[in-house]
Amino acid sequence: MDRATLDYGTSNSVLEREIERPWFRHFIIILIVINAVVLGVLTYHKFLPPGLVVALEVFDRAVTWVFAVEILLKLFVYRFQFFRAGWNWFDFVVIGVSMLPGGAGFSVLRAMRVLRVLRLLHIIPMMKRITEALMKALPGMGAIFAVLALVTYVAAVMATNMFGDTTDPDVAVLFGDLPKSAYSLFQVMTMDGWRFEVVQKVIDDGNPYAWIFFIIFIFIASFAILNLFIALVVEALASEQKALIEESLEEIEGEIEGELDQAGDQRREMVRLMMSMRAEIAELKQMVAARDA
Repeated sequence: MDRATLDYGTSNSVLEREIERPWFRHFIIILIVINAVVLGVLTYHKFLPPGLVVALEVFDRAVTWVFAVEILLKLFVYRFQFFRAGWNWFDFVVIGVSMLPGGAGFSVLRAMRVLRVLRLLHIIPMMKRITEALMKALPGMGAIFAVLALVTYVAAVMATNMFGDTTDPDVAVLFGDLPKSAYSLFQVMTMDGWRFEVVQKVIDDGNPYAWIFFIIFIFIASFAILNLFIALVVEALASEQKALIEESLEEIEGEIEGELDQAGDQRREMVRLMMSMRAEIAELKQMVAARDA
């Protein structure tokens, strides 16, 4: 991350080195994991001893203050440079929500303090790469979602016209109007109880060939379009892995070039020393020859 000042002699550079050291990051990771466990245990507060609940809540508040101090230290070091990274915005908002009072009006926001666990997504390098790959795939996912919504809308209109005019209350609940049809088709698309809870009721209502419509919809929506999401994610992860490999290769090439340059300098120094030694030997030979003469 960029420094807040170019003056490397100030205390900011020392503080920056400390908060970016591996031990500090590992300490924060451990706190996040432990705090996540504590928040999970606190969901059973009705069955826990009051003393333990109080101790866990005190620990949770203490961890919140530790995270707040961490953010303040980074703000002090990086100042406005801190907000140039999207992950820092995420940390700032999550910790800010955790600092809100615990009154009834803020109960929903207080429940969001478990979002602090998501900080692991950018603290752990592998999680960060996977998350960034998914973020890069979001525009393509939006296009696929639009296609899926269009197909579902068309199928919902068809289903409402074909199956909505019925006296069967079960089928009317499923396909009585456009929103109900869209919701039922979403259940069919997820293939959750689609046969007996949806298709079989429509067939029993006097539509023996309704299964053809639903099978075609499942093939298009589930097997074709939904699999595009998986393909897009796999492609994004492959691209991220390729970029990581290329970056590693560039680092290795840089190290090799540096070592070759260093070896070249050493070779030139040895040649210079050998030439100097040859000159000294020649002078000694001349001195011996002159003495013998």
